[in-house]
Amino acid sequence: QAHLVESGGGLAQPGGSLRLSCAISGLTLDYRAIGWFRQAPGKEREGVSCIDSSGTAYVDSVKGRFTISRVNAKNAVFLQMNSLKVEDTAVYFCAAMRTNTYCRGRVEQERYSYWGQGTQVTVSS
Repeated sequence: QAHLVESGGGLAQPGGSLRLSCAISGLTLDYRAIGWFRQAPGKEREGVSCIDSSGTAYVDSVKGRFTISRVNAKNAVFLQMNSLKVEDTAVYFCAAMRTNTYCRGRVEQERYSYWGQGTQVTVSS
């Protein structure tokens, strides 16, 4: 039974940093793509980043600012968020694909089967 739990959200000022964590149980990460998504108030959920066994993918708006990483032996995935902007404010979710597969250079919501409950990130001065 897959279970994903996000943590690390909070309040940051513009230009600041936060590091989100995703603890995963019930499945292995070795060859499975894991994604980060976010949903701002009144907006649809969007893909932010994906990591698989060979590389990463990012939505254009966070390239150069966010970095996704993983520690397979710990079943953990992270999202380091630097140079935060007000528009980064959202609930951030991590999600896992059902099978061992690749990001394909994109973050496609329909490919993910297991989702966490989300952690709030607020960027405000």
